[in-house]
Amino acid sequence: MIHESRAVTGGIVVGDFRRFLALTWTLALTDWKLRFYGSVLGYVWQLARPFAFFGVIYVVFTQIAHLGDDVKNYGVYILFALVLFNFFAEVTNGCVRSLIARENLLRKISFPRLAIPMAITLTGLLNLGGTLVAVFGFAVASGVYPDIGWLELVPLVLLLALFSSGIGMLLSVLFVRYRDVEPIWEVFTQILFYASPVLYVTTLVDPCCQHPYTAQPLAAIMAEMRHAVIDSSAPDLAAALGGGARVLIPLTIVFGAFALGLYVFNRQSPMIAEHL
Repeated sequence: MIHESRAVTGGIVVGDFRRFLALTWTLALTDWKLRFYGSVLGYVWQLARPFAFFGVIYVVFTQIAHLGDDVKNYGVYILFALVLFNFFAEVTNGCVRSLIARENLLRKISFPRLAIPMAITLTGLLNLGGTLVAVFGFAVASGVYPDIGWLELVPLVLLLALFSSGIGMLLSVLFVRYRDVEPIWEVFTQILFYASPVLYVTTLVDPCCQHPYTAQPLAAIMAEMRHAVIDSSAPDLAAALGGGARVLIPLTIVFGAFALGLYVFNRQSPMIAEHL
């Protein structure tokens, strides 16, 4: 009997792509449900963290430091930016230990290893979707009403998910060999939080550094999010980078990070169980 040959990409047999999707969805949904299992308030706790942090930041930066006096709808901006950055941090930090956490499965069952970090990303997207519903309500209550520009949030979130997944895949296989990856990445995430335009906007950066600064993917996504969702009069990404062609810089970094993470994960996945 002749069996049809099937290509393998990223640890996934193309002919078993449906199995991969089903497994990824099952892992993500199970993690999502277990996170709130036994909790009386359930998903409310997922909203509590960003909104509590936002409340402190809003009071300090607007009422005390008056940082957002010249930024239109500054409160709405930092809430959106906090939620998007929290998604990035949740996915990348969650991926670090993801393979170790699934050690029993990896040792006993043959399945596409890529489903593990991708399930972390999918769980993050589920959390992000629910949180954004509350954020949209806050935005409308603050006078920022939906328009056609809000549709740009979909590709922006997808790009952020690609970027987060690429870094997450890389971190997950590195942590199997080098356990120092976790504390290093935790510190780097904190540095990246303050180095990204989360608590401030890109237009507040010194003009001499503004263009290269905005080329960083997180800064680029925040800048375009501000223009599309918060304030249409704010510079869009092309203007913030100093030219439409320069938009390719953050896009290249995003897709490059995903391709690198996928390549390294694919190369290391057959040997993961040996190093657990």
